Amino acid sequence: MSDAGGHDGEGALDGAPARLRALLLEGGGLMATLVNATTVCAQASEPARIAASGPRTACARDEYELLVEAIYEGYLLHYGAPRVVRIPEDDLSLLAGDQLYAIGLARLVALGDTFAVAELADTISLSALAQGAGALELAGAVWLAGAHAVGWGPSELHTHAKELVLAGAPSAIEAMRTSIQAGATPS
Repeated sequence: MSDAGGHDGEGALDGAPARLRALLLEGGGLMATLVNATTVCAQASEPARIAASGPRTACARDEYELLVEAIYEGYLLHYGAPRVVRIPEDDLSLLAGDQLYAIGLARLVALGDTFAVAELADTISLSALAQGAGALELAGAVWLAGAHAVGWGPSELHTHAKELVLAGAPSAIEAMRTSIQAGATPS
């Protein structure tokens, strides 16, 4: 089975939502009280699986899968249906989402991967722009392309696609998809 990044799904890591749940419970505090005790998806989100399956992340696949899962769960708290955290009040969704962004990015900083920190910060920003414009499909494409760049490295096509999203160009979604399909070539 092939994922959206065109990579074989065999050997994909499972259990990132459960590991994120355990991490949040272990950390205690408000985030631990928000953990969804009844429903935890066993399989990692598509962005987490894509990022963790690339050659750039081979040295720490489990960690990359977990940290991207945390960041993506933060995004879902802002814009979608979270899988690991349940929020009783809408106001709390933004704060919890920001906390998950911070947890994931801090773990990435600990790995010393400054490229991936910048890439995921761009992914968060560009997907927020797409969401704000009501372009939900573009937001999803931004996440998949961003995860691919984390796992496979930068490419000129991906950089160009990000510029198109910033410019609000109608061709941005196709450019994001193309940047994944073409694979990463160093820019």
